[in-house]
Amino acid sequence: MPNGHRLLLENARQVVLVCAGGERFLAGPALRSLAVLEGASLVVGTDGFIKAIGPADVIQRQFSEDTFEEKIDCSGKCILPGLVDAHTHPVWAGERVHEFAMKLAGATYMDIHQAGGGINFTVEHTRQASEEELFCSLQQRLQCMMRAGTTLVECKSGYGLNLETELKMLRVIERARREMHLGLSATYCGAHSVPKGKTAIEAADDIINNHLPRLQELCKNGELHVDNIDVFCEKGVFDLETTRRILEGGKKMGFQINFHGDELHPMKAAELGAELGAQAISHLEEVSDEGITAMAKARCAAVLLPTTAYMLRLKQPRARKMLDEGVIVSLGSDFNPNAYCFSMPMVMHLACVNMRMSMPEALAAATINAAYALGKSHTHGSLEVGKQGDLIIINASRWEHLIYQFGGHHELIDYVIAKGKIIYKK
Repeated sequence: MPNGHRLLLENARQVVLVCAGGERFLAGPALRSLAVLEGASLVVGTDGFIKAIGPADVIQRQFSEDTFEEKIDCSGKCILPGLVDAHTHPVWAGERVHEFAMKLAGATYMDIHQAGGGINFTVEHTRQASEEELFCSLQQRLQCMMRAGTTLVECKSGYGLNLETELKMLRVIERARREMHLGLSATYCGAHSVPKGKTAIEAADDIINNHLPRLQELCKNGELHVDNIDVFCEKGVFDLETTRRILEGGKKMGFQINFHGDELHPMKAAELGAELGAQAISHLEEVSDEGITAMAKARCAAVLLPTTAYMLRLKQPRARKMLDEGVIVSLGSDFNPNAYCFSMPMVMHLACVNMRMSMPEALAAATINAAYALGKSHTHGSLEVGKQGDLIIINASRWEHLIYQFGGHHELIDYVIAKGKIIYKK
């Protein structure tokens, strides 16, 4: 089958390319309208990469003699890039639904954290859980994300805080990366919290002297793949100087810097990230004006998490100010026991309503810009020839329905496709 291809998607009402000129991200005025083709078809090759996109009649003439493993008639439907979730904590054990009740009764995130709940509660349960148990729950969670249209997910460790459990979590993420159809970006987040019985400085020393060298060793011999390093830079957790030391240590080992900053208190984390050449900074509810300017200049992506601000009743991150200043704005679900949401369509809807983003801005933030935040926008995040064939097909005449219908994604999404293979069909 020399001229065979894996997949033909025919005659879609709309194909949302997002980018059409090989852009690595979209910022500023480029976000006003996204590249969209009407009445178009798309071809994915047997290697899983996009071979052609164009008017249906042109594609039909060009590929008329070819054999396809699979053809899907997309008449009246829309094709979009697979969604990218730029921030998740999907590996953990132990249920925290009782804390949701405490928050609804008025407890703050830090109240619960200081009473031994929050991250500490999950750490205890995750340390006790077997690797198999953690893998099974991760697999189920990733499948829920995939059914909501996500094809590339950032996955953090960070509920171990000791080397043994952090490595256990990273092995679970590595196994999912090898066995599942979704793309994963793995993040070492050993500095997610200060473990009981240690000061922040002692915890940082342990990470720099013990965790990072061991990680480097396991990455070198191919046992693990770690893409990013993360620290929770926050008052009462890791201060700016300690955060700097850990991030610099990770950068020396070749990890991309991608960390939690300026969430509950203004910490000047954005300024630090811009200075260190961070790929991305998450949260930023309390970012300063100077931090926003520095991030725009350094092309450091902002990963905004509308679910967290919504569920913790925090003030919303200043998405409009960031967009107006030219920051590369991306989105994540922040899926974790404290913000239980798998759905990037719901995240985009919240971003539009609560953070005042437009629908094109939100879609770019959940595709090309989220891929950029993970250092993967050269292969993911848009539908262009040469990029990976990760896409979703929705049963609607306009792509905006994916954002407009709040909680409607289960009915809308007909297919989720990764590398040209159907991984979910409604």
